[in-house]
Amino acid sequence: MSSFEWPAPVTGFISARGANSSNPDPAEAICFVCHKGRILKQVDSDGRWQPADVSTAESFEHAQRHVMGEIGNSLCLAFETSDPGDAEFVDMRAMLDSFDRTHFNLVGRALQLCDWFRTHRFCGKCGQQTVEDPRDSSLSCETCRLNFYPRLSPSIIVLIHRDDEVLLARNHLFPEGLYSTLAGFVEPGESIEETLHREVREEVGVNVHNLDYRGSQPWPFPNSLMLGFHAEYESGDIVLQPDEIADAQWFSIDALPKIPARFAISRWLIDDYLAQRGRPV
Repeated sequence: MSSFEWPAPVTGFISARGANSSNPDPAEAICFVCHKGRILKQVDSDGRWQPADVSTAESFEHAQRHVMGEIGNSLCLAFETSDPGDAEFVDMRAMLDSFDRTHFNLVGRALQLCDWFRTHRFCGKCGQQTVEDPRDSSLSCETCRLNFYPRLSPSIIVLIHRDDEVLLARNHLFPEGLYSTLAGFVEPGESIEETLHREVREEVGVNVHNLDYRGSQPWPFPNSLMLGFHAEYESGDIVLQPDEIADAQWFSIDALPKIPARFAISRWLIDDYLAQRGRPV
């Protein structure tokens, strides 16, 4: 039996338009202050990222407030400010190690909501200004009767294996020496399984079978939902997609290269397979 346990899901979150009987105090809300796709940097004495309180969030001028929902008995609010003043806002990627999993998910939600409000102020069909729909989390055009929901891009991420070897690759944008699992976005008209087969063939030229869904992770860069799989190698030699993949190799699970940090689903997939093969994780 595998000794690896996938991270437990974040619980207690209620949709902003969902049933809500707790009536949390807005003055005690948890606030996520954003500016042009970046998050306000606030850390505790241990270097762990922390959300803002209401007074801090409301101190920013020209800040638009968006209701995210609740977690536990606390209201969550996203603030988008056009004037950061002297405050430091950072790219979320630069602080991955400073987030716990709950804050990672909530910061990602806040950034995506702010981006959605900022980029869907007008109807794409008629140009009419959109308004918040009181029934659910959407923006609507009262002229066209169209509703616009926050964009979510499903994608696959897969660890390919053959016995005690795994196939790992490097994107051109990766830090030096880092290898990871393969990933790609779902295209219109595709099933998840079809996406996985296509992406693997396109990126490294091999065929896989025995797909095994293992878990998922929201990945707000900018709006992905990563669906994680293990897949067994079937046939073919490695042929790189040159504009996408800088290198790809088979690695022994006892001699892995530099791989992603434990926070990412790519690492979960690797650790899961190591545990299945009786290796420490």
